[in-house]
Amino acid sequence: MENLLNRTIERIKWLISKANITVYIVIAMIIGVFVGHFSPHFAVELKPLANAFLRMIQALEAPLIFSTLVVGIAGHGDDLKRIGRMAVKCLLYFEVVTTFALIIGLIMVNITRPGSGVDLDRTNNSTLPINHNGVGLSWQHELEKIIPNSFFKAASDNEILQIVFCALMFAVSMFYVEVEHRNTMLKFLESLSHIMFKVVKLVMNYAPIGIGCAIAATVGTSGLKVLINLGQLVAVLYISLIIFALVILLPIALISRIPIKEFLRAVGQPFLIAFATASSESALPKAMENMEAFGVPKKIVSFVIPTGYSFNLDGTSLYLSLAAIFCAQVDGVDLGLGDQILMMLTLMLTSKGVAAVPRASLIILAAVAQQYGISLEPISLILGVDAFMDMARTSINVLGNCLASVVMAKWEGEFRSAEWERERSGGGSVVSSPNGEESPRISQSSVDFETSPLATKKTMKGPYTLVE
Repeated sequence: MENLLNRTIERIKWLISKANITVYIVIAMIIGVFVGHFSPHFAVELKPLANAFLRMIQALEAPLIFSTLVVGIAGHGDDLKRIGRMAVKCLLYFEVVTTFALIIGLIMVNITRPGSGVDLDRTNNSTLPINHNGVGLSWQHELEKIIPNSFFKAASDNEILQIVFCALMFAVSMFYVEVEHRNTMLKFLESLSHIMFKVVKLVMNYAPIGIGCAIAATVGTSGLKVLINLGQLVAVLYISLIIFALVILLPIALISRIPIKEFLRAVGQPFLIAFATASSESALPKAMENMEAFGVPKKIVSFVIPTGYSFNLDGTSLYLSLAAIFCAQVDGVDLGLGDQILMMLTLMLTSKGVAAVPRASLIILAAVAQQYGISLEPISLILGVDAFMDMARTSINVLGNCLASVVMAKWEGEFRSAEWERERSGGGSVVSSPNGEESPRISQSSVDFETSPLATKKTMKGPYTLVE
């Protein structure tokens, strides 16, 4: 009997050591449901512990958004100069497709209204004192809401549009300074963003406690029916992503005359890796390898897919628009069409460069929610089921970036070109160097890849080995 008990204890310890943060969040959510159902008065008293988690999230918003956005724009400056026309086409394609993703998310959440009917305890709301509904939508109001009196005031008030404006101005200005100064600032901001992502990871260690207490308080206030709303949210996201793939991505592939069956076989493995791990980073090497094998030249793959990890987050964009309106519905905030369009534009700008870190989109969602007078309590509810939604949106991110690389190759007339044939057969070919000169083809096995902590893109560094 004693041996059986010891083996059981050892097995439990082993399971605890292997469990990740998602497992703990799910366990905390289950415990929170039981506490909220069987002891509602005690559960409501746990609300301050949930608010502590939300306040930690608020503290991360300004430095994370500013650093990731500046590096996401200014960090691609050399790529834009080197690749030129294709880069403009690529970025235009990214913005159009992600805009469609945002629109589908807005349409679906307004039709299904998964957040309606949830009764939150609105005492001690964790939101900024914004009287948004009392201000009419006017040119003067919107302009003043975008341009700050002071960056530091905008940062302290978590005014997301003003932070974005400052980041855009700062990033564009970096193109006009000496390379030495630009690289110094880029290195500093990339280090800052890397550290902030680590802080996000540190804060997420408290997430099981914060989410468990939030679920308990919500169930204690609203009853078990809140779980139905969360289930509806997950279902709406999956349906919306399927609609996006069929209505937007499939027609793009057909118009571009991409062989659908071959493409699906090529993208299948990275898609499943992204879905299983909920990590775009884990799928990146296989996605690049498979797209090269499918017929996209290396020079296009090496630019489009890594850049897409910052600018082409189709699944994340759709999720953010859906989740933001869900939070408004739960909180009882009635957003008009003009507000929702402005929110869509804000999400389109602020979602750049966050694909590398799980739950980083939570920071974007929290910042945008506060901008429109929405409290943060609904976000803690979303976190309870975020793991299931993260798998879907991450896999669509990977699918969209793989498709983008093929579309760009088709657009440039280089899909399965003679250069690609030479690359596949091992013959000599040329690639463009940063100074515009042509150099012999580089052996893939001899390239040292360095992973960027921000966008998980791969950048090549020397020395290079020439292929005979």
